[in-house]
Amino acid sequence: MNKKIIALFFLLLYQGIQSLSAQSFKLMRFNEDYYYLRNDTTGNWYNHIKYIPLFNKDHYYLSFGGEARYEYAATVHDNWLKYGDGYNNLILQRYSLHADMHLGPAVRVFAQVNSALENFSKFDPSPVNKDALNVENLFVDVTLKTWRTKQRKLVARAGRQELDYGTGRLISVREGTNVRKYFTGGKLMYNAPRLGVDAFVMMDDEVNPGVFDNHLIHEANLWGAYSYIILPRQGNFDLYYLGIHRDQGKFEEGTQKELRHTVAVRYWKYGGGFIYNLESAYQFGSFGNGPINAWTTAIDIGYTFEHARYKPSINIRNDYISGDKTPGDGKLQTFNPLYPKGGYFGFNPRIGPSNLIDIHPYGTLTFNSKFSMQADAVFNWRYATGDGIYTPSGSFNMAGAGSDERYIGTAYLLSSDYAFSKFVKLSCGLQYFDTGAFIEQQVNPSANSFFINTQLSFKF
Repeated sequence: MNKKIIALFFLLLYQGIQSLSAQSFKLMRFNEDYYYLRNDTTGNWYNHIKYIPLFNKDHYYLSFGGEARYEYAATVHDNWLKYGDGYNNLILQRYSLHADMHLGPAVRVFAQVNSALENFSKFDPSPVNKDALNVENLFVDVTLKTWRTKQRKLVARAGRQELDYGTGRLISVREGTNVRKYFTGGKLMYNAPRLGVDAFVMMDDEVNPGVFDNHLIHEANLWGAYSYIILPRQGNFDLYYLGIHRDQGKFEEGTQKELRHTVAVRYWKYGGGFIYNLESAYQFGSFGNGPINAWTTAIDIGYTFEHARYKPSINIRNDYISGDKTPGDGKLQTFNPLYPKGGYFGFNPRIGPSNLIDIHPYGTLTFNSKFSMQADAVFNWRYATGDGIYTPSGSFNMAGAGSDERYIGTAYLLSSDYAFSKFVKLSCGLQYFDTGAFIEQQVNPSANSFFINTQLSFKF
């Protein structure tokens, strides 16, 4: 299988394919639709695997696609220990194949398998790096109602599926990690030109590193509704509610049963010069016998000089994310990011979105349609001195009670992307983390960390 994928990679890289310029590959491949190829007469072999008619009937067709991604990464003092982890390097591979079958205008079946592998690391692979073979998506869509204009419809989806909403602050497919995030459950989706609402109930499946060994937990532990409203020339609103249940929620406050509700609003606009993304969320519920009272506010604003050479953009992001003020009092103020995008604070973030204040200026240059670069600096403080720091996934990492130091450190990042074609892309990045007073106090002796990676991916 690997030899066939590599052969296809070189074919796409050197020969190039000029068709399908009307559609880009989506983050979640089930959001692609190749029905528009039904009248294709070019004889292009690639078009024939993207649209295969079935039964000589309209709206009956099959589509195939896939992806291969190869990544080299190296880290130095990944956990800030001067005489601990030291140097480590690893090779990551990810392979994916999917089939999309439409059985008339009302029924659709989508299936996707994924293989994520890790090699050469001196440590055991983490759950986000290795899952030898698993079913990533396997669901059925049934269109319950289509309105006369066909611009509005109501669809029910059941089965294993990926979720990704907004900027990925709370629900993300985690594209940056080698193993993507998925759930099993049901979803009801209403879509109109300027309004959409998803309501869902999901199970967070347990991921294991072997072949088809992931398990359902048989408990609904994520539910909610996410909506978007498009206001022409005025921006866009996202309104959402999310609920989670965990038998063992772990924070500096302790480990207890956690029932948490999140209500949030987002106002945003991208493209066309001035861009902005404003988002606030409030959380309430129970942690053991005590109450939850947590919140976050994020501001991301910038400007793109679209008519200047290289289309430079300057941007600044600022996050306030609550932490627990008084450990041991039975009350929890630590914000839970639920299932966040791992790379929200950088492509190898060391700090997660809990108990955090950050200021994040960044800028981009787009040299042409293929090549772009971005530079970032992320300054990190603890929000509450009674709470510690957390991993990018939201798991408890390092205790902080007893320390009055707030400054965690500064991350400096430089990244670039080069697209050989629509199908093949090369991404490179490096990151240097300069530890602050809090890390230097808690980790003794401490060391600054360094990360570098190169990622080659192709899709078809």
